[in-house]
Order: sequence, then C-alpha cells, then structure tokens
Amino acid sequence: MEIGQTNFMPDTRRNFLHSLSGAALASLLHRDASAAGALSPKGGHHAAKAKAVIQIFCPGGLSHVDTWDYKPELEKRQGRPFDPEGKLTFFASKPGNCQQSWWKFRQHGDCGRWMSDLFPKLATKVDDMAFIHSMQSKTALHGPAMFMANSGFILPGFPTMGAWVTYGLGSLSEDLPAFVVLPDPRGLPPGGVLNWGAGFLPAIHQGTVIATDAEKPPIADLFPPKGYIDGSEAKSREFLQTLNRSHAAQRRENSELEARIAAYELAARLQLSAPEATNVNGETEATKKLYQLDHEDIGPFGRQCLLARRMVERGVRFVQLFCGAENTTAKKIRPNWDSHEDLVRDHGYWGPILDAGAAALLTDLKSRGLLESTLVICTTEFGRQPAAQGAGKGRDHNPGAFTAWMAGGGIRGGTAHGSTDDLGFKAAEHPAYCYDLHATALHLLGLDHEKLSYYHNGIQRRLTDVHGHVIRDIVA
Repeated sequence: MEIGQTNFMPDTRRNFLHSLSGAALASLLHRDASAAGALSPKGGHHAAKAKAVIQIFCPGGLSHVDTWDYKPELEKRQGRPFDPEGKLTFFASKPGNCQQSWWKFRQHGDCGRWMSDLFPKLATKVDDMAFIHSMQSKTALHGPAMFMANSGFILPGFPTMGAWVTYGLGSLSEDLPAFVVLPDPRGLPPGGVLNWGAGFLPAIHQGTVIATDAEKPPIADLFPPKGYIDGSEAKSREFLQTLNRSHAAQRRENSELEARIAAYELAARLQLSAPEATNVNGETEATKKLYQLDHEDIGPFGRQCLLARRMVERGVRFVQLFCGAENTTAKKIRPNWDSHEDLVRDHGYWGPILDAGAAALLTDLKSRGLLESTLVICTTEFGRQPAAQGAGKGRDHNPGAFTAWMAGGGIRGGTAHGSTDDLGFKAAEHPAYCYDLHATALHLLGLDHEKLSYYHNGIQRRLTDVHGHVIRDIVA
C-alpha cells in the first residue's frame, strides 16, 4: 500500500494513525466513550428563543467608565483624590485622582441609552442591546478572571459555557464542530485553550479552534502534508476502518472505539466543510465593506465576526471570538484591553476595532433574519478603576464593576439591568456575576441552569454551581 511518498507499513495501529493527516486528525481520536451520538440535536427544558450563541470576549479588562457606564459624578470630581484618606489599594497601584471618561458620553436611540464616542457605530444599535451594568468578578487576576467568566470558576479545569451548551443541546451541523473558537490573530487569550475546554464533560464538547488568517488552513494539520500521493488518503481511511473494526470486534465491551471512529469520520468531513465555511470570497462586496475586511487594523476582527455569522448559518451552536490576545508589556500598543499605562492609546486602538466588527455583525445578522435566533454576548473579565493609575494615563484592574451586553435571541433591546455607584467603583444595584449571565443565556436557549448538570466526583455539577438567576428584565 502507498502511504505518502514512502512505501512502508507502520508496525502498530497507533503509528498508522499518526502517519495520516497530522496531529489535528489524530487528536480527534482521543474522545470520550459517550462521544458517538453526543452531539445529536436535543430538546431543551422549555421553548427556546435562541438556537445559537456568538460570544465576543474582550480580554484584558475593558473600561466600563470609558465606554458603556456613564458617570456624571466622576466628571464633577475630575482631578480630585479618589481616596483622600489613603486607605485603598488597587490591584497594582495606589489610587490616583478621579479620572473622568476620556471620551464624551451621549444618549442614543429611542431608548436614550448612554454610550461614549469610542463606539459611534455600536451607538446606533442600542435599541437592540441590553446592558448589564452591575457585573462583578471574584478576582483581579487575568487568568482566573477569564476562567470565571467562561466556566463560573476561578480555577482551571471546569467546563466552559460553550461546552455546557453543546452538552445540553447537541449540534445543528453534521459537518462542522458544535463549538467553534475564533481567536485573535495575534495569539490566544490569557489562560489559553482552557477558556474553551470541556473540563470533566466528554471531550467532544470542547471548542475547536479555527484560524481566522486567510492565508492559513482553517484547522492546523487538517490536510495531508505536501507530497502525499493523490488518492492514497481515501485508501488509508478505508484501511484504517478495517483495522478499527477488527480491533473493536475483539473488544466488544469497550464502546470508546466507536466514539473515536465517529470523531475520525468528522475530521474527514471537515476537510470539505471547514474550507467552505471559512472562504469569504463569495460574500458580496457590500458585505466585505460592511466588515471593513481591507482595513489593516479593523479587518482581522471584522473577518472573525463575518466567520462567526457564517458558522451559525451552517448550524454551529456556539461561536466564541476574542478581540485581543495574551497580555504582554506594551511596546507600541497593548495586544488587548489591559490599559495600565495609557488608556487613550490602548482603548483608542481597540475601540474602533470592536465598534466596527460588532456593529457589522449585528447589522448583518438582522438583515438576514438571524438576529432573532442568535444570542450575541459581549463581555470582558473585569472592568477598570474610576481613578487614574498613579500619576499616569492608565487605569488599574477593577473586579468590583464592569459591563456586559447582550443582543438578539430573545433579548429585550434598549434595556439595562443593575448599576454601579456614583463613580463606577463597585456594583450597587442588583450586583451580578457570570452565574447570572450564564443562567440568562441558557434560559434563552431553552435550558434551565438548575437542571443542566453532570455528575462528577460525587457532585452534581452545574455551569452556575449553586448560584445564578435569570435576569428577567432584559428578556423579551
């Protein structure tokens, strides 16, 4: 049998697998015994208002007081000491003087919601958006806060929201993963791949990373290496099936192999479906212009948002995209929203990127009739302080207050839930955590967060742990 350019017969089934199409296909074999059929579409606990989720995550800590959360009192106290008695210590600094928003706030839409001039395009969408102004985190560290925002726990290793959603509802597509992740082209976010892990759920529910760079294959090692003999891959798969069935016949009590065979077959289908789903050449010029794909800075995130729309069109249940990457010391610009030194510089760069991409996504989904069935979520791991960081132009981490927003998929647009204190330092009215956001998202998908559970190590585990309430006043 011909395999690649060399005639050889691997001595074991495992070696044969690794001689095929690379690590991506081989890794798909490492699935839980329950994987076969685990992604079949399932009904929820009640009627759903949304069937898919697109989550935009802004790592680094997006400043609520410069974007979504208008604080007139902060303007009045501009330049005055935030902590005159010197009793407070922020995450990495002592509080400086009160610092008003670096961008002017204005009211927008029929609802009259306030938004800063950093987001002129999203400002035209406020009547479709619902804001949760009283979000909090339990940690000021990026990695643990990312884990909490995604899984409900500050420790790594717990299933993330996308994994729970696919566990509860299955997939709407046979040819694409149920949970797709579109990372920032600059790299992975703080905490890396654990942000879309399946934890103790069957591994089939973890997110599948799809590259958003047009010059790269959508999934690493999805295709055979160059020089692979034409037609030999199909023969290789047929031979693999023979080995699999022979192996399974001797181990009828082991159901894991069937799951692994199913995962391998999905990998073969992905060789056709993934390139088609990520090829935006067939989009109209108007759509490409809407997402500003040709813009040097805005274009990459615009492409992520466009790919997210294409994924939900093709039945992907949960799409997570990141506007920002792992934190590093700034040279020219921070690679995410973590604006310790110069908020005008960093938010001034990232603001137009998020504004253009997210506004285009909402516009596009609505024009295609997809917004009403697609829940769009935009969040960050924590906010930023209302005082300057020392004598500089940045702001320190603030786990006590931040804003998340939702749109489409059963959301009552033009509304808001909760509020922070007069300066935006802490959540004051109706404090909320990720548990409440998660409970609300699951509710809109037809899932009861108290009933969606998985038995692990003697505990009936939930995404919301023992917490969480549906935020009814933003639900249509």
